Amino acid sequence: FDKWTDGQKRRILVDLLERCSLAQQKFCAKQLQDRVPTEALDFTTRLPRVLSLYIFSFLDPRSLCRCAQVSWYWKYLSELDQLWMLKCLRFGWYINFSPTPFEQGIWKKHYIEMVKELHITRPKTPSKAEFVVLDVQPVRSNDPEPKLPAAGGRTDERKALPPWRASDRHPTDTIRFNYLDNSHP
Repeated sequence: FDKWTDGQKRRILVDLLERCSLAQQKFCAKQLQDRVPTEALDFTTRLPRVLSLYIFSFLDPRSLCRCAQVSWYWKYLSELDQLWMLKCLRFGWYINFSPTPFEQGIWKKHYIEMVKELHITRPKTPSKAEFVVLDVQPVRSNDPEPKLPAAGGRTDERKALPPWRASDRHPTDTIRFNYLDNSHP
């Protein structure tokens, strides 16, 4: 058997399974399940709930909302008050009542309301009169008067495009805009 090719081994196994009874096939299936690990295994169903919540606690609110779209059980876990309460308390957002044990998702709803409130009450930009900076002197250049184009020369009012730049050593396009979690504005 060890010297046979892969195709020969497969043909023999298929032939043997076809000749086996249903009870023997179930026995073979159980043996295979024990020996071959499952490829796609949901860790939240295998780990204790406390560990799953601990893993989810490292996610930002946007990622938690995306996790809620994976399955019903992930939705249940990602909307638990134990996760969202910590995110609210980190910003000093408290609820002014004590929820009953039957109320679920209170802290997530509170988090969403507080973020909406932040969008509504944006900081006010000062008007032009209030935005006056005193003691500003114009910068004088050492160049004489600007040169005029030669006769018959044509001036192009549009500025030329800048040359191609190399890739940025510190890219900013990959920063996620979770404005409450980014350390820099």
